Amino acid sequence: MRCDEIEDVCSMSRKQQRGEATVEQVLDAALRIYASSGEAGLTLGAITKASGVSSGSLYHHFGSLDGVVAALALRSLDQLLKTLVEALAQASDARSGVQAAVMAYLDFVQAHPDAARILHSVSADREGMAHARQIRDSQEARLTPIALWIRAHQESGELAELSVPVIESLVLGPVVGAVRRWLTVGDLDLQEAARALPEHIWRSVRRY
Repeated sequence: MRCDEIEDVCSMSRKQQRGEATVEQVLDAALRIYASSGEAGLTLGAITKASGVSSGSLYHHFGSLDGVVAALALRSLDQLLKTLVEALAQASDARSGVQAAVMAYLDFVQAHPDAARILHSVSADREGMAHARQIRDSQEARLTPIALWIRAHQESGELAELSVPVIESLVLGPVVGAVRRWLTVGDLDLQEAARALPEHIWRSVRRY
């Protein structure tokens, strides 16, 4: 590789790093605004002011305000899935893995309520419905270990012989429902959910 080619690669790498830093800067600012002012306060003007990033740069990286919200929800989803994968990887059997995943979800929500709120927001739901396939493809690196874990424990005879999407729905569906109620209505006790859900969910997916 010639010297000028090396210089071009280094320049591209620095530009990419600056771009990634700008994206994180905008998303961090957007999450702070969302936490303090809700979705109504999340405007392009507020984001540019809080982040120090120009509107032109914001449009370049996200395209629109909806693009910022979608990227924020996707970042939260990535963090959540990483937490779930780590919980499954540390489990010794299917029962402890399912229960650990349920607890990891609830713990994530309590530790990161603002990220959880944007992840379970109407805007994120709308984006998820419109671009479900693309979002799932973007999270393939996180979702593949979960699918492999499920299949491995089906082969061992521990998990019910159901499709991976059905197993995922049986495990995560009740947790998502409880979290949404906690975030919106506020009449659900997450500690009670943490005591009840892991065992009840395990019973819904175990082989026998």
